[in-house]
Amino acid sequence: MKIVVIGASAGGSRALETLLSCLPADFSVPILLVKHHDSGSGTDMVKWLHNRTTLDVHLAEDKEHIQAGSIIVAPPSYHLLLETDGSVSLSIDEPVMHARPSLDVLFESAALAFGDEVLCLVLTGASRDGAEGAEAIRKAGGKVYVQDPETAEVPVMPRAALGKSGAGFVLGLSDLTKKLLEFANE
Repeated sequence: MKIVVIGASAGGSRALETLLSCLPADFSVPILLVKHHDSGSGTDMVKWLHNRTTLDVHLAEDKEHIQAGSIIVAPPSYHLLLETDGSVSLSIDEPVMHARPSLDVLFESAALAFGDEVLCLVLTGASRDGAEGAEAIRKAGGKVYVQDPETAEVPVMPRAALGKSGAGFVLGLSDLTKKLLEFANE
């Protein structure tokens, strides 16, 4: 089973809108998303995304199985992990790089669970979260693409991912959308 994991932080809302609004209703690969939240329930972001994509968008529920055509969003204050049976789990383990949910936690679990069937996108953000996890996906044979830091609202996160040896390819948002579509059609 193929899986897409996406991570974003500061400036991520605009990047996600550009990236996800172009996906067709029949997009066949499940997407798991971690975006660093300020606070709140996360439902505002889900509603906001729901109005910008034809895909089903919802907050992750512990032990739910991933489905094609859905975007599963990590709830605030919970790490989102992908399990080998195609389900997700939520954790209240310690924050990673001051973040819970953490991109690294999701990415590392995806690398372990699905290896070379993972497509990882690292978008704009103001921390180094995601760099280690993206490297784990690359080492497991998955594909890693990083938003061009020059186009990122906040370039720290994409630069950190690129700082890892061979961590991925640099692309603009429209090209990242093309890679998502190609991955789904491979």
